[in-house]
Amino acid sequence: MQHMDAIVIGMGPGGETVASRLLAAGKRVAVVERELIGGECGYWACIPTKVLLRPPEVRQEADGAAGVSRPDLRWPELRDYRDQMIRHLDDSAQVQGYRDQGALVLRGEGRVIGRDPWRVAVGDTELTADHVVVATGSEAVRPPIEGLDDLDPSVVWTNREATTLTDVPGRAVVVGGSAVGVELGQFLARMGSQVTLVQRGPRLVNREEPRLCELISDQFDRDGVTVHLNTQVSAVARDGDGIRATLDNGEHVEADVIVLATGRRPRGGGLGLEEVGVELDRASLRVDERCRAAPGLWGVGDATGRALFTHVAKYQGRVVADNILGKDRAADYTGVPRVIFSYPEIAGVGLTEAQAREQGIDTATAEADLPQTLARPWTYDTDPRGTLGLVADRRRGVLVGAWAFSPMASEWIHTAALAIRTGLPVAALLDSIPQFPTYNEAYLIALENLEM
Repeated sequence: MQHMDAIVIGMGPGGETVASRLLAAGKRVAVVERELIGGECGYWACIPTKVLLRPPEVRQEADGAAGVSRPDLRWPELRDYRDQMIRHLDDSAQVQGYRDQGALVLRGEGRVIGRDPWRVAVGDTELTADHVVVATGSEAVRPPIEGLDDLDPSVVWTNREATTLTDVPGRAVVVGGSAVGVELGQFLARMGSQVTLVQRGPRLVNREEPRLCELISDQFDRDGVTVHLNTQVSAVARDGDGIRATLDNGEHVEADVIVLATGRRPRGGGLGLEEVGVELDRASLRVDERCRAAPGLWGVGDATGRALFTHVAKYQGRVVADNILGKDRAADYTGVPRVIFSYPEIAGVGLTEAQAREQGIDTATAEADLPQTLARPWTYDTDPRGTLGLVADRRRGVLVGAWAFSPMASEWIHTAALAIRTGLPVAALLDSIPQFPTYNEAYLIALENLEM
């Protein structure tokens, strides 16, 4: 039985970050992956969605740029590039890359079968290690819709089927109005699908600022997406060559596919952890501020149930690697940005106004209408749209939240993210000198509107 310095179970972005750093430090590392090295993000989520969203975004940008003809969307070429970017669902190069770095690469389900020292089984192979890192990610939630299990699996899509689609469906029902539903709904609509989005809550992206939700709803009207709020799909059934979805308000929607975008569930179960005395919080691994679940047992990424984002998984991976290598490091989740890569992009960070008030913060808020106050939107688009909102703590004189609806918001939301994370005073932000002309100038306008 081989003894390793560390065993990493799950090789998505979080697991890869840990493994790469430990290997670079000369540690003996085994990596365990049941599917593909690179994980959900690389093959079925972040990478393919952004590849698919970019061409419709370019066409929209061309529509707004002076003197530019509208480009065609050529689906076969986009599909081929998508396949190239997801490596045709082949991770053999990644496997060889880790072996070249000295890692022991094991295919299959990892299971923890002992502790003191930690012992992990993968098929017929058993290893012991000083450290075990659980990075098993999450899985799509399948909602309890009557008749769903009776449909042909080819017409029931999660993010996996949607991002690896071969043909664009003529009609689609998207269930769920959070990030995945918004991105996939807009992509399908802009590729020519007739899209109906069903959201059980009162707003799209309803964890964000209500004003931001209004803006994306207006954009969906422009895109021709039919949105049903405060509504659920109660039943589905095969109807000729398509699907008939029954809504709980009595309406019926015809579609060719149903896209499930109803959230994700941590995948920390099935590893044998509870049998060796490690408690789970439902399916997530409970970790402390150092991402440690028990001495020598660590968790990163979605499996921990903390902010299910790739950038958080990579951050936790850096924290865990540092702790294993002897650096005492705690994780701090202040100022984690959240982005939906629609067009325009939706970005948020920190607290909404309601969340701030619930915490007893004396809040000040402000908005900046970007086309009314900046030059950059007009150099970017002949009919520009965009808004920036800020939430500040009057007593401390700092930002606690920000949101944006604008082209490239994913890039410039980081000004607010850094300010919130570091507690940078509003006065210091007001004294900054942003480049002209940029969207980042909007911060000065919104900051000046804050009644501090």
